[in-house]
Amino acid sequence: MHQIIKIFKKHKHMKEKRMNCEKARTLCIVNTLANLGHFPVRKTEKEAWFLSPFRSETQASFKVSRALNRWYDHGEGIGGNLIDLVCKMNSFSVQETLKFLQGHTSNFFFQPPPVSAKQQKKIIINRVESISHAALIDYLDTRKIQLSTVHQYIKEVHFTMNHKSFFAIGFQNDQRGWELRNSFQKLCSSPKAFTHLEHGNSNIVIFEGFFDFLSALILQPKWMMESDYMILNSLAFANKIHMKIKSYNKISLALDNDTAGNKITALIQKQYSRAVDCRKNFEGFKDINEKLKAWA
Repeated sequence: MHQIIKIFKKHKHMKEKRMNCEKARTLCIVNTLANLGHFPVRKTEKEAWFLSPFRSETQASFKVSRALNRWYDHGEGIGGNLIDLVCKMNSFSVQETLKFLQGHTSNFFFQPPPVSAKQQKKIIINRVESISHAALIDYLDTRKIQLSTVHQYIKEVHFTMNHKSFFAIGFQNDQRGWELRNSFQKLCSSPKAFTHLEHGNSNIVIFEGFFDFLSALILQPKWMMESDYMILNSLAFANKIHMKIKSYNKISLALDNDTAGNKITALIQKQYSRAVDCRKNFEGFKDINEKLKAWA
């Protein structure tokens, strides 16, 4: 009987801890940050941008998704939920974080904003030109991308969204849609698709995003000169590129060093015996751009 009681207490303790973690994840990150003295410098329906709570900076690089209640720090390339954030901010253990949150943010529960068909943001491309705006050149500089090296692959795209005008660095896909990036936005215009750049080579290199592709042009120029390129623009297109890559003699995989990248790399290697994992070229970094920023 004594042993049964011990097991019951242990199970109850584990359950309470799990419920505390679940409750902590329902706390609103934006409101919790405000309670801790961090306020957004820019806010939209979907996102809130902050000066990073991890370091001193003058340009906001810390984003919170108001729809998902998740954070991402572009300066360090890391993100997660509220527990991850407080652990990192205070060098706390999970248990210390739960105790801290219980005393600081017990009333800030997260409620996802309702999304209706009318709220869907339609992007209208107004004009496309060579990159000249200082803000975009500065943004490329923060990513250590030399415009003179990659100018033929990217454009300055001016677009309208919800009757407001914006501009961004644009990378076009095979369906003439655009991947759009600037210091505050990560968007895409319809239709969404992968980008296949052909130069008549027998080797193709597959990248996850276009900044990885641009970074490889700078870090691995000889390797890139001898290859065609496939930029997925989303891992969801990994199952849709078979007809494009099946004729290549060698398939080089340069996806991210993370769980999703591992999964897609293994998937493509299972489909093609000639597919080679080339991520050792940026081992120790999440992606190629992270390595470029560290080395530049």
